[in-house]
Amino acid sequence: MQALISAAARALAVGDPLGALRLVALHDHPPALALRGIAMAQLGEHGRARDLLRRAAQGFGPRATVARARCVVAEAEVALAMRDLGGSTRPLHAALATLAHHGDRANAALARLVAVRRALLLGRLDEAQLLLAALAPDALQALPASLQAMAALCAAELDLRALRLPAAQDALARAQDAAAHAGVPALQAEVAQSQAALQRPAARRLGGPARMPQLLRLDEVAALLASGALVVDGCRRGLQCGTQWIALARRPVLLTLAQTLAEAWPGAADRQALIATAFRIHRPDETHRARLRVELGRLRQLLVGQARIEATAHGYALRPPSGVVVAVLAPPIAGAQAALLALLGDGAAWSISALALAIGASQRTVQRALAELAAQQRVHPSGQARARRWLAPPLAGFTTVLLLPTALPPG
Repeated sequence: MQALISAAARALAVGDPLGALRLVALHDHPPALALRGIAMAQLGEHGRARDLLRRAAQGFGPRATVARARCVVAEAEVALAMRDLGGSTRPLHAALATLAHHGDRANAALARLVAVRRALLLGRLDEAQLLLAALAPDALQALPASLQAMAALCAAELDLRALRLPAAQDALARAQDAAAHAGVPALQAEVAQSQAALQRPAARRLGGPARMPQLLRLDEVAALLASGALVVDGCRRGLQCGTQWIALARRPVLLTLAQTLAEAWPGAADRQALIATAFRIHRPDETHRARLRVELGRLRQLLVGQARIEATAHGYALRPPSGVVVAVLAPPIAGAQAALLALLGDGAAWSISALALAIGASQRTVQRALAELAAQQRVHPSGQARARRWLAPPLAGFTTVLLLPTALPPG
């Protein structure tokens, strides 16, 4: 029996779930159940995989702490694949501590990487960075090649989200080498998909003298942000001039005003157009004009030392220092549902609760947005009632790196 278990484990390690099932499909011992669960997960049968892993954990009993911890980690990985992100991470971290204490470094590293990937999906980049930093480079070299590739992919995504492109390219090169050594086709495809993101458009540049939208790759976005230009970033929702970053994610009115002024630069934005775009009012009265002056006063305070906002006969104009260019970065796809489409574009089936958790919105808000997207035939549901999941075809032609949500600090 032990020989069959070892052979099945080796088959799973190289991405051969059918070979593993042929060896243990007729056995109901806890180790066989656990391997069957992992095999079913690799085949995409996540519900069945979760049931098998839970049966395995119960079968091992309370004394088999390491085996039970491994089942917890495998179940957490299945939950991640199912986009079941609402549960507590305490069991996963407890399993990580148990595995590390008993010297099971490979499975402890897997538990840590599952936690990192979960944090990345939820936009908790600081948490993901801290978790990944705990994997020391020398310890990482002793891990199986598949885990080295996963760690490098996580590092690459963090670098891409922060627009640290040279570091991201180095991490992707490490991931490619490790995935080739591991010989797992699914892992190699994931690395290739991440590398392709570097060559796809990531944002649109709006405004400026040319007045024509321009598609930019990630390296071109990074070059623009580093050029000293005053950039109104509609992807990451803020303003950047040189090294100074002004976050406006929690101040959407100011972001809209800044974007409208920047799109009109070097000219002026009409007062009525500013009111219409910022306040969604098309027949303004004196109260709306007063509110506009208040909001522009707040924006002036944020832009002290970076640019001035001057009143003109019919509106307002953005006046940066001499020689400073103004640019607007917009998502490559328009609409308030861009973040939802970016999440759904990974090909996985998401529940409404998981989507709401990832983008930091209420479930009712997500329901309304999904209904609008479904009416446009851009997403479609699968399943009924609580088992309903939402899917979308991959967003071809551009990368969604800058569209993915980022958890905002409390405030």
